[in-house]
Amino acid sequence: MTGIPRRTVLAGGAGLAGAALIGVPTAAAARAKALDQGTDIAARLSPDGRTIAFDLVGVLWLIPASGGPARRLTSDFIDIAQPDWAPGGEEIVFQAYAAGSFDLWTVRPDGSKLTRLTEGPFDHREPRFNPRTRQIAFSSDSSGTYAVYLWDDGKVSAVADGYEPAWSPDGTRIAFVVANTAIDVVDVATGVRTTAVTVPAGTVLHSPEWTPDGRELIYTVVVDGRSELWRNGKPEVTGQDVFPFRVSWRSPGEYVYTADGQIRRGGTGRGRIGFTAVTSIAKPAYRKRHRDFDSTVPRPVKGLASPAISPDGKWVAFCALNDIWVMTIGEKPRREITGASWKSHPAWSPDGRHLSYSTDRSGKLDIWLRDLHTGTDRRLTALPNAAAVSGSWSKDGTHLAFLDQTGAVYTVEVATGTVEKIYAATFEPGRPTWSADGTTVAVAAIVPYSARYREGLSKILLIDRATGTGRYQDPLPDRSIQTRGDDGPVWSPDGTKMAFVVASVLFVAPVAPDGTFTGPPRQVTREVTDAPTFSGDSSTILYLSNGRLRLVAAGGGDPRPVAVGLSWANSSPRGRTVIRAGRVWDGSSKSLHHDVDIIVDGNKISAVEPHRAGRDGVQVDARNDVVIPGIIDMHHHREMQGYSYGARQGRLWLSLGITTTRSPGSPAYHMVEERESIQSGARLGPRYLATGEAIDGSRIFYNFMRPTFDDDQLALELSRAGALDYDLMKAYVRLSATRQRAVIDWAHRHGIPATSHYHYPALAVGGDGMEHVGATNRLGYSRTVTALGAVYSDVADIFLASGASLTPTLFNSLFLLATDDSLVEDERVKTLYPSWEYANLQASLESARTTDQTANLANLARQVAHVVRLIRGGGVVVTGTDSPIVPTAVSTHMNLRGMVAYGATAWEAMSSATRVSGEFLDLPLGRLAPGYFADLALLGGDPLTDIKQAANVRQVMANGVLRTPADLMAPFAGVETRRSAPVAMEKAPDHYWWHDPHWVEASRHACCSDD
Repeated sequence: MTGIPRRTVLAGGAGLAGAALIGVPTAAAARAKALDQGTDIAARLSPDGRTIAFDLVGVLWLIPASGGPARRLTSDFIDIAQPDWAPGGEEIVFQAYAAGSFDLWTVRPDGSKLTRLTEGPFDHREPRFNPRTRQIAFSSDSSGTYAVYLWDDGKVSAVADGYEPAWSPDGTRIAFVVANTAIDVVDVATGVRTTAVTVPAGTVLHSPEWTPDGRELIYTVVVDGRSELWRNGKPEVTGQDVFPFRVSWRSPGEYVYTADGQIRRGGTGRGRIGFTAVTSIAKPAYRKRHRDFDSTVPRPVKGLASPAISPDGKWVAFCALNDIWVMTIGEKPRREITGASWKSHPAWSPDGRHLSYSTDRSGKLDIWLRDLHTGTDRRLTALPNAAAVSGSWSKDGTHLAFLDQTGAVYTVEVATGTVEKIYAATFEPGRPTWSADGTTVAVAAIVPYSARYREGLSKILLIDRATGTGRYQDPLPDRSIQTRGDDGPVWSPDGTKMAFVVASVLFVAPVAPDGTFTGPPRQVTREVTDAPTFSGDSSTILYLSNGRLRLVAAGGGDPRPVAVGLSWANSSPRGRTVIRAGRVWDGSSKSLHHDVDIIVDGNKISAVEPHRAGRDGVQVDARNDVVIPGIIDMHHHREMQGYSYGARQGRLWLSLGITTTRSPGSPAYHMVEERESIQSGARLGPRYLATGEAIDGSRIFYNFMRPTFDDDQLALELSRAGALDYDLMKAYVRLSATRQRAVIDWAHRHGIPATSHYHYPALAVGGDGMEHVGATNRLGYSRTVTALGAVYSDVADIFLASGASLTPTLFNSLFLLATDDSLVEDERVKTLYPSWEYANLQASLESARTTDQTANLANLARQVAHVVRLIRGGGVVVTGTDSPIVPTAVSTHMNLRGMVAYGATAWEAMSSATRVSGEFLDLPLGRLAPGYFADLALLGGDPLTDIKQAANVRQVMANGVLRTPADLMAPFAGVETRRSAPVAMEKAPDHYWWHDPHWVEASRHACCSDD
């Protein structure tokens, strides 16, 4: 046990996680904000019935049992939840995320003797004191599944599989939840276990508590859009938004519970127990740096994606500026594979004669071979309704291994094109690599800590080609391969070593022929490291470090630079365009202007004036159109694995009037390659602002999150962000609050915003905004929206006081497809969606039509009510979607339609997608005014009177260049993407539960609900 001085906690808690803050805060002076409601708060009455402990915004507070001003016990950075009192009232136990995992902590009611009881890589949650002893029951994932444990003066013992434990009044039995749908009871002394409550699938149980006589259980039931308190199988409290936490008994007939944003009395008592808790809010105070979209001065290419060293160690191939380049080390690179199609994942054949790569030149992403001697290309794969990406060669050059968009692993024979599926899909695996003898293929794959929460570690999955079975190898104990993409594992051609990146530095491990480690991995680099590949003799490793290529001996030593000498510059059209618009919405006015000339010089609007004949320039007749600013989607993940849009994606967005997008999480080098390709004019798509991989804690889920283990590594992550010129920083769900503060401070010192999935304590230290009304959350529930979609005043008050932005990502707006399938049937969508994504969209439509959407639409209505409250209170709401996890571009318009359907005006919705987003970005975007970028859409109707008209795009101008939807669809119009190819299936079923196809498919949509 470790005692922590209270003054350290109240000062900010930096010492709790051992995390030194980087630099100084960059927020304006904090000011107090009183809160009198709480979203998903848990409250617990003291044994003497005089005091209530509760958690609000991750802080522990005490109030008198009758209500009143709240007294703070912990700092903003402990991140506590679910307090419980010791039987004598002398201590309070709670779960806290202070150190980057959930642990049990205690504190005295006077705030003294803050003590951490558990530690290590596992989560310890939901502590409950035995009412008769000092034993603590809690749940943990330390066994690989969630189970109830006992903590007894530092000794821990297992009780039973389950979670959310509750002691019987006599301290002999524990009730707990099992798999959401049952409550079991175990006798602690004998281990005898019985089932007390069961409910049908689709109903979710939470937080049982015993009645004072020990005869019955009272618990929360969430079903059909209701959250209710039930007792002994019958509803006890209905018509309220009951929060999923235990009740506390004041007497045999009266209890305390939480619902509707309040602490309440139930049973024989009724009413609200009021509180006022004073929090600290700070607005960001820094000067935003602006991305340069204008200068034509050449600048060095940093978007060097998927570099590969040739077998002889003399050449390097890489993706940059929408092409694949090759260069002799020490000389200038040359374009090897060019053209407008998408290109990715170059790989050298073992004899150095061929490059394999993925391209959609035939309509979808397939693997092609370039003969480097003759310059000819050959299509190698043609999977039906599937992409082929991330190819890698076997040592003998006879086969390539690759992935499809679902994450399944295949091999293809080079001579014949015969394809074999060797392993079923896992969730977003990394690029395959081969053993020297060709019998084993390895990928990085996710291994969750438990089935209750999705996060885990990226480990090495070794696939036996002969049997189709897989097994896992840890890269390092309790550590994760950095990203499941280009960060390894990479097998050395001689089969004796594997290279991989952990904590953003390079490790090399000795391995047996089947990939089993034969010794501990050795750290080879100390600088930021990404995307390692071996030379043919296995002696040298090429890698990326902060936008530069480097070489290092596989055994270690000083790295040496590999100069690239490649540059790019912004592309901008020349000349003047005059758009004669019949009607104009300028992004600000609440009505349309009529008969207006929009004058565009180069890529900027130079004037917006009443029409006058005889103006110089190319004339565009838009007298029958409504011209509006181009739409801005502020939350998507362009390069996200598993969707494989290729060149379709940029064209799709533009065709639906979306001219700027922002990604709060993308594979770093692929993001920079895309951004440089768009700005240089080498690739067609919307203006692009983005960050690399979001910075996460020690556990991750998506392949493009960066697990972070300590402060030294955090410094490396931030140095990459600086070198690659990120446009924003995003902290993801398992990063501790202390390290999130460090990210915010670093971002502001570099002039860029910082956002996350959490509003507090980020908004206490100047954080810029929050992504989603509420989505993935390490708690398993959200402090900003309940399971029913309700958001209480504590959340709105914090947003309005801080001026922070909210990107709602209204996922449930897709259920409106049931009554409005116009976008599903739209020719742009049919043409520009890959066949597999269009099939998913059709499935969403079918589900919306054939299942009861009452609860989902009620949830949407509550979320929109919160959004409207923010907008009308002067808050900052911007439009974003989380595509491609939700349907790309379609979801942008469904978000706008959902806002209008449930209470926002069309002007409010359109403003969130144009002017307000541009103002948050602090760029000349989102309005039609002099000096603004010429990003606009010509519509066939007025979106201020019919929001559906926002998608009725007749022409779109991006960066001063005008195109029609037909122009954008042309490369893919009539393209057949369903050519058949023989595919042999994998040979053996899998025994890992997280490889279950239903779990993998559900994970593709796991953004859209709490963890």
